[in-house]
Amino acid sequence: MEKEIHPTLRIAEQVVEENGTDPDRLVKILQEIQKVSGCVSLEAQSFVADKLKLPVSRVFGIVSFYNFFKLEPPGRHEIHVCMGTACYVRGAKKLVEKIKRDYGITPGETTSDQRFSLEEVRCIGCCAIGPVITVDGKEYGGMSPEKLNSVLSQYK
Repeated sequence: MEKEIHPTLRIAEQVVEENGTDPDRLVKILQEIQKVSGCVSLEAQSFVADKLKLPVSRVFGIVSFYNFFKLEPPGRHEIHVCMGTACYVRGAKKLVEKIKRDYGITPGETTSDQRFSLEEVRCIGCCAIGPVITVDGKEYGGMSPEKLNSVLSQYK
């Protein structure tokens, strides 16, 4: 009887099959895995390391170095808080603190119910209406801690 392969590893296997085992394609392979599965799990990293004949530490080094890689799947809704200068001086840090208190997550984390992920991002180009958050790419300007709950309550 054949052992059942985890879906994440099935995705990694398919991506490696499509891209080959050239170690120079490591970042591309990791990006493709994340594009399909939402993250690059430790299991997927180990699988890729084995197939590309690289130390797992090298693969993990790449995943942990580039901030666009995620180790855990994101929540259903991704909250980005702009920390660019204009937003920061207008109170963006207070928005992050409110989300930390109300939802129990810090930047880079996902709520236990998988509803929200939180990220701090650099300037998103909406300086005139800062502080700004985006939820699933939709911009909300002139944000304050008091307005956060009404915005986030729209996302079930």
